[in-house]
Amino acid sequence: MGHAYTPGLRVSEHTVVRKERRLPIAGKVLVECGAMVKARDVVARAELPGDVATVNVVNRLGIAAAELPRFMLKNVGEAVAAAEPIAENRPWIKRFRTVVKSPVAGTIESVSQITGQVLVRTAPRRVELAAYIDGEVVEVFENEGVMVQAAGAFVQGIFGVGGETHGELVVVGNGPGAVLNPGDLHQGLADKIVVAGSLLTSAIYKRAAEIGIAALICGGIHDRDLRELLGYDLGVAITGHEKIKPILIVTEGFGPMTIAKATYQLLESRAGQAASANGATQIRAGVLRPEIIIPSPLGGARGEGKAERAVLGLRPGSPVRIIREPGFGRLGAIKSLPEGLVRIETEAKVRVAEVEFQDGSVAVVPRANVEAIES
Repeated sequence: MGHAYTPGLRVSEHTVVRKERRLPIAGKVLVECGAMVKARDVVARAELPGDVATVNVVNRLGIAAAELPRFMLKNVGEAVAAAEPIAENRPWIKRFRTVVKSPVAGTIESVSQITGQVLVRTAPRRVELAAYIDGEVVEVFENEGVMVQAAGAFVQGIFGVGGETHGELVVVGNGPGAVLNPGDLHQGLADKIVVAGSLLTSAIYKRAAEIGIAALICGGIHDRDLRELLGYDLGVAITGHEKIKPILIVTEGFGPMTIAKATYQLLESRAGQAASANGATQIRAGVLRPEIIIPSPLGGARGEGKAERAVLGLRPGSPVRIIREPGFGRLGAIKSLPEGLVRIETEAKVRVAEVEFQDGSVAVVPRANVEAIES
């Protein structure tokens, strides 16, 4: 699995977050502009049409398509149960009688005198759209959804799997480099969003799944463990549709990796607060990052925080992460940005950055190998 990621990781203590919530089809919006909502509140609802089952009645009864209405026991619009008779022939000898039953429960949608087929549609499926974050509805899209705004802490990870969830933020372990054991997780963590140390193993994940933890946040994970918990090799794709619990958010990369100090301190300072998390990730065109959002408990939804800042690019003092070998995963800050092209060990001439790491050491790194940590 590759280790190259698009720059732009964000870790912000206080920012304004806006989330667009739209139904897949037209439906009904249940809240008004200005309403204050909780993450689990349903803000819109729609009815997805049920599936259609096709029953070839004329072949079963041995009749002409034009004769079909005479043999129907149910009319268009009538409800039927699964295995309930919908048509039958009427031979002189009763033991030759043939009965056609509905394969599903639903409603007779059509009876065709051209094809001789009967369509049975199952009951519609209700789709409910939750707010996802605690905040204020600042815009309503008629029959489609809403825009929810909140102010608070915002943290992006490198990689994640699983969709949206919500719960209390809890930190387990001692420090950003902690390596947990399955026994460190207990039943009191059910439905919580858990910061779980520098390395997540398949054993820890299985224990978390048994408990019912909502989300796990960790510094790193081995790709073999990721493959084991998913049951397949993920490759390069859009994640977020996996039906797993807990969802997983990796903040640094693959392998044992200490959670960045700024990220850990921010999460630790918000422990005990309600948070929303989403593991959806896309690392190619249209970059999508896994995220943790911790709305401010008082007044934050009304936008009292500062708005998102424009990305100014690398500059002296910018916090960065090395995203390719050598030094993959190391954290530091830009010390200087030399002008022009510089010849590196591979003999290539590239633009470089002088990076000072947390241990005080300094290295010259190709700019393509660093990722800005936006804070």
